[in-house]
Amino acid sequence: MLRHAKSTLTELEDIAARARREPTGTFANLMHLLSGEFLAACFRKLRKTAAPGVDEETWEDYAQQLPQHVDRLVDWLKRGQYWPQPVRRVYIPKDERSTRPLGIPTIQDKLIQFAMTRILAAIFEGDFLPMSYGYRPGRDAHQALRAIETCLMTCPMTTVIDADIKGFFDSVDHAKLMICLQQRVADKQFLQLVERFLKAGVMEEGQWHETDQGTPQGGILSPILSNIFLHYVLDRWFVHQVLPRLGGDASLFRYADDFVICLQHPDEAEWLLQAIRKRFQRCGLTVSEEKTRLLAFGRHAWRQWRAGGAKPETFNFLGFTHYVGTSRKGKFQVGRVTSRKKFRRSLQALKAWLATMRTKPMSYWWPVLVAKLRGHYQYYGVSGNSRALARYAHEALRYVQQALSRRSQHAPGLWDRLNRYLKRFPLPRPRIIHAWYAPMLTR
Repeated sequence: MLRHAKSTLTELEDIAARARREPTGTFANLMHLLSGEFLAACFRKLRKTAAPGVDEETWEDYAQQLPQHVDRLVDWLKRGQYWPQPVRRVYIPKDERSTRPLGIPTIQDKLIQFAMTRILAAIFEGDFLPMSYGYRPGRDAHQALRAIETCLMTCPMTTVIDADIKGFFDSVDHAKLMICLQQRVADKQFLQLVERFLKAGVMEEGQWHETDQGTPQGGILSPILSNIFLHYVLDRWFVHQVLPRLGGDASLFRYADDFVICLQHPDEAEWLLQAIRKRFQRCGLTVSEEKTRLLAFGRHAWRQWRAGGAKPETFNFLGFTHYVGTSRKGKFQVGRVTSRKKFRRSLQALKAWLATMRTKPMSYWWPVLVAKLRGHYQYYGVSGNSRALARYAHEALRYVQQALSRRSQHAPGLWDRLNRYLKRFPLPRPRIIHAWYAPMLTR
């Protein structure tokens, strides 16, 4: 079994190499890659604690009869008779006033989606452009943030387009997405399987709802499909059709459906924003007018501000508010701080989780609390954001104290016991993980 799985991985490496050699070539024989050995290897990489789908089957349940399940899957796939089940729709908080839908596939559908994702990544990863950072191997949000800072610090940028795609994951046009896939995939059975996943529908409160557009958030296949779609709709269009028409520098930075554009000439920004609106309209997308802005940003805006002009506006990207700052030496510097919305949302989620731990012993939930805090500092621990980290640590400890006091309102010496516990099992201290520059900033 392992020998065949390694052979499949070798085939994926060959596909990736050929895709790079032949940028316009297509791949017509992909379904044989979904072998039993490859599916079994993919299954072991799935997250064991993931929530179950509509059939309520867990990873452990499926693993008990994995060989039989895999054999049946391979037979269905060979005969083109595999039909995905609807995803289970749940809603998670988006901000203080709204939620966003999340689709949870069954464990069997997750398995096939994961295998298909690896095949599509082998084909398209070499096509994706450097401006794309989301859901790609070896690339992450911090690289995108670092690239934006470098661009604004070293290039003569004066303007930022802070753009937002309205309901991207719910509005992707299936027909147009399939056209994008067909640029590289010629296996009709594989394309049919992708389309079946797109149209599997959702189950909500026992009712099935059709999905005639969009890629369900939560599905393993959605990130790669979204990257492929926006690669053709936005990234390639920007490089091949926009940049040649501009008179100055311009750079696009995209993480999944979130993107910003930095430009040198302010008078070209309005034209570009209008061009984006038209491009999106032709491709079935919509620019969110409430969340899309043009703003002066960069060294020139900093000089005007220091000369007595208006303070430059800020923009949010990947959970950080970016602002025009001044270094300790009095020079221009791009600053970042945890965005207020993300700060509040993270603390609210922590508070809600602590409430669920009220009846459990501290030894049970304390390691989880440590992991949550460490994860927050790992992501938001960037240069210039130390105050926000310290404030988060202070508020988190306050919520811990509140949770304990509600559980033991009349227990004497509660705070002394908590302090003793903290000495034995300290919480992680907030610290800068990504030290991109040394000088302190003033806002």
